[in-house]
Amino acid sequence: QVQLVESGGGLVQAGGSLRLSCAASGRTFSSLAMGWFRQAPGKEREFVAAINRNGVTTNYADSVKGRFTISRDNAKNTVYLQMNSLRPEDTAVYYCAGDEGTLWGVRAGPDYWGQGTLVTVSE
Repeated sequence: QVQLVESGGGLVQAGGSLRLSCAASGRTFSSLAMGWFRQAPGKEREFVAAINRNGVTTNYADSVKGRFTISRDNAKNTVYLQMNSLRPEDTAVYYCAGDEGTLWGVRAGPDYWGQGTLVTVSE
């Protein structure tokens, strides 16, 4: 079983930046494709970004392209989401996700989920 623990959420003004982290345990981290999803109040959970096992290939939702960057450090068993130029519509609970397959598997429906961390972007 894989445990995913997010951190780094908080309150930020529009235009600001935050970096989310997700620490993984219980499985060889480098064998997992990883990603981030988010769920805004009253909305369905949506895909944000994914990264393959070695960190070479990434994929983003159109709504965050050019503003968010996903990365990973396999030596630290951690995946990151750097969020720049934040907007009020980015306000959501952000979830870390892992998949035993590829980053496309993350997008389609990951095997593992974290508990989420709240990001609030004020006007």
